[in-house]
Amino acid sequence: MVRSMTGFGRSQINEEGYQVSCEIRGVNHRFLDPHIRMPRRYSILEEKIKEEIKKSLQRGRLEINVNIDKIDDSRRTLKVDKGLAIAYYNYLKEIAENLNISKEIRVIDVFRLPEVFSLQDEDEDLDIVWAILQKAVQASVNGVLEMREKEGQNLVRDILARNEQILSRVKELEQRTPTVEMEYRSKLQSRIQEVMDSELLDENRLLQEVAIFADKTSITEEIVRLNSHVEHLQNLLSLDEAVGRKCDFLVQEMFREINTISSKSNDLKMSQIVVDVKAEIEKIREQLQNIE
Repeated sequence: MVRSMTGFGRSQINEEGYQVSCEIRGVNHRFLDPHIRMPRRYSILEEKIKEEIKKSLQRGRLEINVNIDKIDDSRRTLKVDKGLAIAYYNYLKEIAENLNISKEIRVIDVFRLPEVFSLQDEDEDLDIVWAILQKAVQASVNGVLEMREKEGQNLVRDILARNEQILSRVKELEQRTPTVEMEYRSKLQSRIQEVMDSELLDENRLLQEVAIFADKTSITEEIVRLNSHVEHLQNLLSLDEAVGRKCDFLVQEMFREINTISSKSNDLKMSQIVVDVKAEIEKIREQLQNIE
C-alpha cells in the first residue's frame, strides 16, 4: 500500500516501575532521517530505536521524542551523610554560643542543609528499559503508519485522476496530428501557387515538402513513450512497497517526452494541450514529493 511521509503517532507504556512515552512526527524527506530527543542517561538506546523504526519506515524526516520516568519508589533509595550532618550540627551550636542565641536545633533543620541527604536510583537493567521502550516505539510507529496509509490513498486517488486526464489530452494530441499535416499541406500549396501564379504546381514536390514536415514534426514515438510512462505510473501506485523514488524518476521521463512534443508542435491547439499536460504532470510531481 502506498503511504505518504506525513504522519503522527504517540504511545505511553507503564511497566516494571517505568512510565515510557514516545511521540513520532513525520514529514517528507528524500531519505530516512530520524532525529531523537531522549534523556541523556538512556542515549545508549538511540541506535536500537533507529533500527526498530527502519523495520517499518523507509523515507521521511522523523522527530522522535522519548521520555522515561521511574514511577516505582522502591527503585530509589535515601542516602544520608551522617558525618556531614554532625559537622553541621556542631558548627551551628558553636555559632549559637558565639552569638549568644538559642542553641535549639531540630533534626529537620539539619536535614534541610545542602547535601545532608540525597535520593539515589538503583542500578538499572537497560534490557528491561529497552523492552518497555521497544513496545512504545512500535505503538507510535503503528500510529504513524495508519496516518500515512490514509493520506497515501488520498494522494493515489488524486494522482490517478490526473493520470487519466493526461491520457485523455495525449489522445487529443494524437488525433490532432493528421489534421495539422493536412492544414500544412493546404497552406503550403496556397503559398506556392501564389508565387508561381498560373504555372502548374509540381504535385510530387508538394508531397515531398509535406513528407519532410511530417517527419520533422512527428510525435508518434513521444506519444507512445508517454502513454507507456502513464501506464507504468499506474502500476507502481498499486504496489505494496515504497515507490516514491521510482515514481519521481518516471515523472521526470514524462516531462522529457512532453517537452519534446512541445518543441515539435507547430500548432496553436496542440501547444495549448501540451501546456495543460505539463500542468498536470507538475501537480503529480508535487504530490509525489510526499509519497514514501
